[in-house]
Amino acid sequence: MKEIALLNYSGGSSRILHVSRDELLPSEAALSVFDGNTAQLFADRDPERSLALPPGESAKNWASVERIINRALAVSMGRDGLIAGIGGGVVTDVTAFAASIYMRGCRLILVPTTLLSMVDAATGGKTGFDFGGVKNLVGSFYTAEEVRICPCMLETLPEREYLSGMAEVLKHAMLTPGPGAGGLLDIVASEKDAILARDAQTLERLIPAAVKVKVDIVSKDLREQGIRAFLNLGHTFGHALEAATNFSRWSHGEAVAWGILRSLDLGVRIGLTDKDWADETRHLIADYGFDIVTPQVAPGEIKAAMVDDKKKKDGRLRFVLMKGPGEPVLQEVPEVDLDAVLGIE
Repeated sequence: MKEIALLNYSGGSSRILHVSRDELLPSEAALSVFDGNTAQLFADRDPERSLALPPGESAKNWASVERIINRALAVSMGRDGLIAGIGGGVVTDVTAFAASIYMRGCRLILVPTTLLSMVDAATGGKTGFDFGGVKNLVGSFYTAEEVRICPCMLETLPEREYLSGMAEVLKHAMLTPGPGAGGLLDIVASEKDAILARDAQTLERLIPAAVKVKVDIVSKDLREQGIRAFLNLGHTFGHALEAATNFSRWSHGEAVAWGILRSLDLGVRIGLTDKDWADETRHLIADYGFDIVTPQVAPGEIKAAMVDDKKKKDGRLRFVLMKGPGEPVLQEVPEVDLDAVLGIE
């Protein structure tokens, strides 16, 4: 095992580890939570101490949490027991939430197996599930003692799921200094072909760089009282798109990529975002295969879905906008400008 990042926060820490395939699962007795896809990758799992949830966003609900808690009780797990979540963002989010409330908090290890969960869902201490048609409405802040990452798990990941994770990588890159700084933005801009080909050496640099962006921000603001909100770039638009389509048409990454583009449009419209950089970023996102056209959803439905967004403050929506690379701004915008970006006449 090799530590690639350390999430330090008031009250504790979480180790982000680069591990080999045979180091993914805990060696000690644990309740291991998979989904139907990842369970097939670990045929030697203990059936009595493991649980497989249905794959996909539909399993991100209270029923899955209840199943995890019931299985923990069935194996007589105490407060000092260990739960391991092995899978994509749905599994890691739901498992972490169950661990946060089981006996007021038990031990937790997360093993992300998708690019999205490696660079985002599993590494920041947010847990939760969808409720009432609102994404991640119910949740808590609860960090895993370890997050075990093995890039080799991405070799068989479906292309759409891999690209979904790249949307979060691109988002993290936008939050870093501009071209020439030698950081994540340079990697995604100059090594696109190797990244899309899932070149092993490239991924072993890309993933830690993307994780470090998030860890550095979260270490300063675990509970999103300030700068952690910048990690929501593209998410107010993206979550609304997902909700308006009943979480069935667009992957999370596709929705976030679309949301980032709308944030750029909004920033340019109000005179905040540098237009030349916004155009460059649009081309970069398009080069990674994301659809940059308006989705076939009524603009009014997307706006209505924003009303329930949990990132509101004092009843008003705030958007993460960008001045330029590494320069995020959180602010409210005039409704007329939001309507124009959404295409509401």
